[in-house]
Amino acid sequence: MRDPNDPCLFCAPRDVTRRNALAYAARDSYPVSPGHTLILPLRHCSDFFDLSPEEMAACMELLAEERRALDREFKPDGYNVGLNVGQAGGQSVLHAHIHLIPRYAGDHPNPRGGIRQIIPGKADYPRGGRGAE
Repeated sequence: MRDPNDPCLFCAPRDVTRRNALAYAARDSYPVSPGHTLILPLRHCSDFFDLSPEEMAACMELLAEERRALDREFKPDGYNVGLNVGQAGGQSVLHAHIHLIPRYAGDHPNPRGGIRQIIPGKADYPRGGRGAE
């Protein structure tokens, strides 16, 4: 099996849907749903939190632009936005990237809790208190 980090898959932008001076967007090669998009800094940096403020802003700008484009093209019912940082966080390609995942009514039997479902049993909690969605 090929190592996606040798060389880094994301250091050579391909299938770019949108770009600015510091970042680019591309559809995920293994999409979770139609329109699943990645937002990536052009500079190789494994940890999102090590990006410069300008790189973070460039990524957020593309995130918003891609969301508007996905709304027009795919008309999803919702979104998940996520970052995997470090091996324990599920990061497999060591180049910072943001997942913009369109969600569609019925794509999961119980989507409540959203990204909390990455750890079984953590999506179902009492709502209404501090920190509740």
